[in-house]
Amino acid sequence: MDADPIIEIRGLRKRFGDVEVLKGVDLTVGRGEVVAIIGRSGSGKSTLLRCINGLEAFQDGRIDVEHQTVRPDDAGAMRALRQRVGMVFQGFNLFPHLSAGRNIMLAPGLVKGLARNEGERRARSLLARVGLAEKFDAYADQLSGGQQQRVAIARALAMDPAVLLCDEITSALDPELVGEVLKVVATLAQDGMTLLMVTHEMAFARKVANRVVFMHAGQIHESGPAQQVFDAPRSGELRQFLSALA
Repeated sequence: MDADPIIEIRGLRKRFGDVEVLKGVDLTVGRGEVVAIIGRSGSGKSTLLRCINGLEAFQDGRIDVEHQTVRPDDAGAMRALRQRVGMVFQGFNLFPHLSAGRNIMLAPGLVKGLARNEGERRARSLLARVGLAEKFDAYADQLSGGQQQRVAIARALAMDPAVLLCDEITSALDPELVGEVLKVVATLAQDGMTLLMVTHEMAFARKVANRVVFMHAGQIHESGPAQQVFDAPRSGELRQFLSALA
């Protein structure tokens, strides 16, 4: 898959004040690859995703997405980047004054100038894809957390991204709602979507990911096929992390 990389990261360093959160991260993601990022809280997982999407400026290193360099200080470059990189957050972040359908229609209309009737057709199609065909006119306060997160996924897909970043998208959900969101993500993976997911759902990562990346103290500590990472961890840090979850 690395023959056609969609994301290339080299020597990435990110500081918040005097605290270095990312300490020289190197990572390549191939087109169509599903990569799960695991690790303790504070290991730099979410910061890594936010740097890829240009939400965080970084001090050193380089990120290329589809062979275009991420430049957080260039507003035009960031607008172009975000048309190709979708992101789904831990919080659903739906606009409460818009229906589910209008949430999905908003960005394609504003950014791409998509006609209203075509935007509505696409929004209805995407809602059907995430199992919410009947919720076009529903508002956020009429939806469960799992339904809101599925709308958020549909909204990210509305821009036809080349890669989808998912940042702990089930951690704000009640346990009984987690499965419905993970089912949608698994379907996207089966359909060939490039996915980079920060997750604490280890069984899901084992089942769906082509590769699992373990981050520790701001660095990629181990990386490999899911079975190898989970069944034959090489480092004491990863063994300790996994044993704490058992």
